[in-house]
Amino acid sequence: MFIEYDVIVVGGGHAGCEAAAAAANLGSKVLLATMNMQTIGQMSCNPAMGGVAKGQIVREIDALGGYSGIVTDRTMIQFRMLNRSKGAAMWSPRAQSDRMLFAKEWRYLLEQTANIDFWQEMVTGLIVEGDRIAGIKTGMGIEIRSKTVVLTNGTFLNGLIHIGEKQFGGGRAGEKAAVGLTAQLEALGFESGRMKTGTPPRIDGRTINYDILERQEGEEPAGGFSYTEKINIKEQRCCWITYTNPSVHEMLKTGFDQSPMFNGRIKGVGPRYCPSIEDKIERFAERDRHQIFIEPEGWDTVEIYVNGFSTSLPEDVQHKALRLIPGFENAKMFRPGYAIEYDYFPPLQLTHSLETKLVKGLFFAGQINGTTGYEEAACQGLMAGINAHRKVKEEEAFTLSRSEAYIGVLIDDLINKGTEEPYRMFTSRAEYRILLRQDNADIRLTEKGHQLGLASDARLERVKQKIKSNEEIGDFLKKLSVAPREIEAKLLEKNTSPLKQKVKIIDVLRRPQIEMNDLRCIDKVDQFLAQYDSETIEQVEINLKYESYVRKEKEMAEKMNRLENVKLSPSFNYGDLTSLSAEAREKLNKIQPATLGQASRISGVSPADISVLMVHLGR
Repeated sequence: MFIEYDVIVVGGGHAGCEAAAAAANLGSKVLLATMNMQTIGQMSCNPAMGGVAKGQIVREIDALGGYSGIVTDRTMIQFRMLNRSKGAAMWSPRAQSDRMLFAKEWRYLLEQTANIDFWQEMVTGLIVEGDRIAGIKTGMGIEIRSKTVVLTNGTFLNGLIHIGEKQFGGGRAGEKAAVGLTAQLEALGFESGRMKTGTPPRIDGRTINYDILERQEGEEPAGGFSYTEKINIKEQRCCWITYTNPSVHEMLKTGFDQSPMFNGRIKGVGPRYCPSIEDKIERFAERDRHQIFIEPEGWDTVEIYVNGFSTSLPEDVQHKALRLIPGFENAKMFRPGYAIEYDYFPPLQLTHSLETKLVKGLFFAGQINGTTGYEEAACQGLMAGINAHRKVKEEEAFTLSRSEAYIGVLIDDLINKGTEEPYRMFTSRAEYRILLRQDNADIRLTEKGHQLGLASDARLERVKQKIKSNEEIGDFLKKLSVAPREIEAKLLEKNTSPLKQKVKIIDVLRRPQIEMNDLRCIDKVDQFLAQYDSETIEQVEINLKYESYVRKEKEMAEKMNRLENVKLSPSFNYGDLTSLSAEAREKLNKIQPATLGQASRISGVSPADISVLMVHLGR
């Protein structure tokens, strides 16, 4: 009935979809095994992609040849660029999507991808022969053989849903939990843990009084994530903002004695940076209000996502508290919020390729590694799919460094530091964030995607043209001089000091008050820039304004990357190096870093320990 596959992907969420697409597009025979074909690519929580640092990840996925950016752009109902008031390194695209269209588009793309087969059933076990993966076992007792397996189980491994004092097994509302895999992996020697996440209630939008809410419009013209597909949506859906108040908080507190989070029934650790509403009012007792975002679920539905009101309190307490929020006085719930506990496997057990150290050919991606968020899951799926394919072909693993991509930062953090709470990406986690901007992900990564075989010739040609245009505009601005009279009115308008003599126009642009469009008051500049698109012009402006900072970060990255060239033996016993600290010996033996650079980023390994290693290596 079944052929032997090159790659079997278990799970059809964001990680699973990207993993299956990547491996198949590279030429592997792929089976996507999922418990429910109707929920492939489902947005289990909020109907949005991107946000701070997450938007950069989606752009990186697109640049490498993944699908998340394309799916988002095709299904978006609103687009905003966050942090415009801050430096360009902080700008982060975010889009609201139509939840139903998003899942439909993902399934359509996967079904149109050659080399992908599908199987709807729970995977209850793995076939392991010696120290190698050999396939999967299903709930009906079917064995399907493969050369590699990618596990992307999300919140389904022994998932347990909590609403007040009620609890029941499930990986998502209305869907059963996955059982069997955790016990087998533990028997193989894997360490597991428990994590928790949550989701807010969904509301009937017809029962909300929008007249008293703050409007949050989309950005015009709407941007997007994909560098190749430019979809200019003509209309956008509005979002709204409201706030909790002391009455809401008091009502919520009446359910605290029944809260699974406070009475000890939930053992898993929740996301620190996306706390439940009861956690917020407990931790930030001094605040008398918290922001609530009202987000539509799609074009053709009245269902509303209440972002900021994640909760596992009893449903009657949720409903009463909601009705005390301005605009929600008559609100009706479609379904209550809930918390979910699930198994994860600390990612110290993985290599940079996301392959497990214990079982060759077995890869983990997504929430099974302790992350939270669609974007974090999707990029892990992409990398695991690429590396599962390369494992089959006996090719060297594909990895990204911390100076090349947020994806590289995420994976490096996971495998070197591990995580004891759901890991979420932030710009602050990236030490080279001026290099890793959302606007230049294509320049950073498309050539790598092309070399892999994921990014097309047309994509690469477009990037080369963009680089050429950047250079042309930069050269023009560096050579052209401007006289004081040509720009004095604009400088006065922008409240910056007038010129005393003729200067290169690049020096005017580098003033913080001046933007590229301000220079178009000069005819020569306006005529020259008219031949280029706004995206390229904006990127040139960023590059020129941040030129010295970019150069310093590149020098820093090159210095650190020298350590990446110093290889370490995967079987070295660090216990023999008594000059190392006890903690360093323990951590280095556990993680077995591949390079000196990786060793330097392990929590508990000090610069002095790195010096000891360098002496030992004769450096």
